[in-house]
Amino acid sequence: QTVFDDTGTFPIGNYLRKFCRLMIERGYSEEVRFSCNMRFGALTREDYRLMRRAGFRMLLFGLESASQRILNELNKGVTVEEMVDSCRKAKEAGLTVHITVMFGYAGASREEELQTYQLARKLMEDGYADTLQSTLLMPYPGSRLYEMAVENGWLRYSPGEWEHWDMCEPVLKSGDMSPEEVKRLCDETYKLFLSPKYVLRRLLSIRSFGDVKFSFRGARKILGHIKDFK
Repeated sequence: QTVFDDTGTFPIGNYLRKFCRLMIERGYSEEVRFSCNMRFGALTREDYRLMRRAGFRMLLFGLESASQRILNELNKGVTVEEMVDSCRKAKEAGLTVHITVMFGYAGASREEELQTYQLARKLMEDGYADTLQSTLLMPYPGSRLYEMAVENGWLRYSPGEWEHWDMCEPVLKSGDMSPEEVKRLCDETYKLFLSPKYVLRRLLSIRSFGDVKFSFRGARKILGHIKDFK
């Protein structure tokens, strides 16, 4: 059986360790493959190893930005170095790492957006991330980010024009990038799956016919995503 816990992030600390120990003691680690969202910098090397023993398969990390300035403004409480370290430790423990890359933060410069792209590229090509998805940052009503956007005049559209909140275009004003350039960067990020270094690494990781089928399914999805921001 496969389970994905889609809460904001799976509980950490003693809760996580007790959950993992019970999964192992009761034999569920042999029957269930568990995946979940996780925060960068939240776990130790031993935590990742325990999760792997407990049947955890994949962790999803939110890579909102590789700009320390933006991370601080979003109150993420993490450094870029800790983000790379978390991916590395999870991979070394035998877990699959999926990163969700975001673009379009208010006032983000071209340099800052490219930093995010380059970090995603490094993680994919160096083998610290297995898969990714690329999205535009959406300040949904009710969130602190939306309140900040209204207070500071960051919105490109007036509140109520919700047809633009469909993740097909930026709704926050960028720094020195046009909305079209931001969308294009989202598109280019999906093309990291086509990087020769990434493709070679994936080919060398194939161990069974199941791996081949998984790769073909992934390739079809990637080609579809590349068209998302056209």
